[in-house]
Amino acid sequence: MSEKIKIGISIGDINGIGLEIILKTLSDHTIYDYCTPIVYGTTKVASFYRKALSMGDFSFNVISRPDQANGKRPNMINCWDEDVKIEPGSASPTGGKYAFISLERAVSDLLEGNTDALVTAPINKHTIQNDSFNFAGHTEYIQHRAQAKDSLMFLVGEDLRVGVVTGHVPVSQIASGITKESIISKLELMKESLKNDFWVQKPKIAVLGLNPHAGDNGLIGTEEKDIIIPAIEAANESGIFAFGPYAADGFFANGSHMKFDAVLAMYHDQGLIPFKYIDFHTGVNFTAGLPVVRTSPDHGTGYDIAGKNLASESSFREALFMAMNIVKRRREMAELTSNPLKITKLSKDRD
Repeated sequence: MSEKIKIGISIGDINGIGLEIILKTLSDHTIYDYCTPIVYGTTKVASFYRKALSMGDFSFNVISRPDQANGKRPNMINCWDEDVKIEPGSASPTGGKYAFISLERAVSDLLEGNTDALVTAPINKHTIQNDSFNFAGHTEYIQHRAQAKDSLMFLVGEDLRVGVVTGHVPVSQIASGITKESIISKLELMKESLKNDFWVQKPKIAVLGLNPHAGDNGLIGTEEKDIIIPAIEAANESGIFAFGPYAADGFFANGSHMKFDAVLAMYHDQGLIPFKYIDFHTGVNFTAGLPVVRTSPDHGTGYDIAGKNLASESSFREALFMAMNIVKRRREMAELTSNPLKITKLSKDRD
């Protein structure tokens, strides 16, 4: 039997709901039949939330390296020793400082091959900023650390998959970030991810317009005519089945997204608002286009409910299983492509 997949887990903001959703997820013992979870944080912070959640029977196996992990228990790598003041619901520099320490160590082990995938709990994008983290979010930071040319913020749920051309950028900068090259790059990443990570052999991708009513033939903006349509045509010529541009307002309302394997939105809120409305509890944020696997729940720090035992672990649990399945699919795909004559039945794993 092959070794179970090692999943690194960064704890996110210590004042948010990160530890709560991690503890709730790892309290399900069936998890250990599928993977070996390794949490990057400290048992001191975990103990605070364990008491808040009345999880007295829960404990971590403390290790210093991933190769010491116990496959039948939750594992913890203590990333710092000092006592830290925990203030649930507070956006503080302390929360950002230790979120980064956890993330930095977890990403290093991932890139060095010590873990097979990474699931990140939510951070506060403002308080985490420092000399080593000058990025708009997890996606950009991990892309930089992995030295990848590009990546795709890919939201994946039971009924919808959505990627975005421009991610964490101000609204005032969206239009300047929409170029023929950027759209083609995201379409290429989306196609390859759908094939290799989700085993959709001939994916159909819908492309949304930028302007209201997709520009109305140039009446309400020319980006569709000048940029988006030429990008779709070029993508089609390269073998990508891309269609559009579609007016975003009616596209989701009339169920058109169900006719496609994925949707490429032009900007963050255009794609994430309908996604979170349709698939909030089961949605996962996956960073496609990287040589490593990283997923996260599709929600934020949840300061308003932190420490109150109100957070749902559903999205985090889905992120954990999706990370496992993508690792398995990539391994099987690598084996298939390395030996084309070998016949292998493609397993039907859950997303």
